[in-house]
Amino acid sequence: QVQLLESGGGLVQAGGSLRLYCVASGRTFSSGAMGWFRQAPGKERNFVAAISWSGDYIWYADSVKGRFTVSKDNAKNTVYLQMNSLKPEDTAVYYCAVKPAIGNTYLYTSYAYWGHGTQVTVSS
Repeated sequence: QVQLLESGGGLVQAGGSLRLYCVASGRTFSSGAMGWFRQAPGKERNFVAAISWSGDYIWYADSVKGRFTVSKDNAKNTVYLQMNSLKPEDTAVYYCAVKPAIGNTYLYTSYAYWGHGTQVTVSS
């Protein structure tokens, strides 16, 4: 089993920044990826960003490219999502998740373990 705990969400004005944290504990993986997804009220859960366990590969949704940066610290078992130039449409609950080696990185169905989420609200 893997336990994931997100933090760092909050209320910020448009144009501001937030940094999300996801601390993983339990089973470790040598392949696969850790991803960030978000879900706004009444909408489906959408891919935001992901980073491979090795850190060699990174993926971003087009909507966040150039504004968000995903990174990881293996020594701390932590994945970060630095969010800059935030927009009201970035408002959502943000989840981190673990994907085993197989599966499409962009699809939430490929991820086996999920955190409980952290709320990000961007005011206009």
